[in-house]
Amino acid sequence: MQSQRLSLASILSYRPVVPRKKSKQTPHHQAEAELTEFGLTLPETEVGPGWPPTRCLKVRGKMFYVFGDRKEPEGALTLIMKLPISAEMVQDLYYVRETKGWFRQHNWVIAHFSEEDDILAEMETLKAWLIQSYCAMAPKKLAKLVRGEAV
Repeated sequence: MQSQRLSLASILSYRPVVPRKKSKQTPHHQAEAELTEFGLTLPETEVGPGWPPTRCLKVRGKMFYVFGDRKEPEGALTLIMKLPISAEMVQDLYYVRETKGWFRQHNWVIAHFSEEDDILAEMETLKAWLIQSYCAMAPKKLAKLVRGEAV
C-alpha cells in the first residue's frame, strides 16, 4: 500500500462540507464540527470521549485535541491541545488561559472562547494548532507523513 503524503497547505486549505441541520448551529458548534472533520483527515485519527464531559480527537488511542471543559458555560467552547513549539508564544492571546502544573510543564495550552468571541475568525490558527498537537502525540512516522518529511 502506498503511503499518501499530505502537504501542510492542503491540510490547512481543507474546507469540510458540514450538512445543515434544522436547528441553527452556534459558531462554536460549527467550529467544533469543522475542527473534528479536519482532524479526522489526519492518519489514524478517531473521535472519542475525553474525561467527562469532554470530547476529543485521538491518534492511536492518545488524546491530542480536547473539546469542552467541566465548568464550561452554555455557548462557550474550550479547546485543549499540546503545542511544544508555540506554547510560550501563544500565552498573550486573549483566548488562551494560563496553564499551571502538569499542563504547563508538558506544553498543553487551553484556549477558551466565550459566547461573544468570534471563534470562526481563528479557524486557520486552530487548525495549525491541531496539526502541531497531532504531530506531538502521533508516532514519529505518522508525524513525518503529515509534515511532508521523508518517511
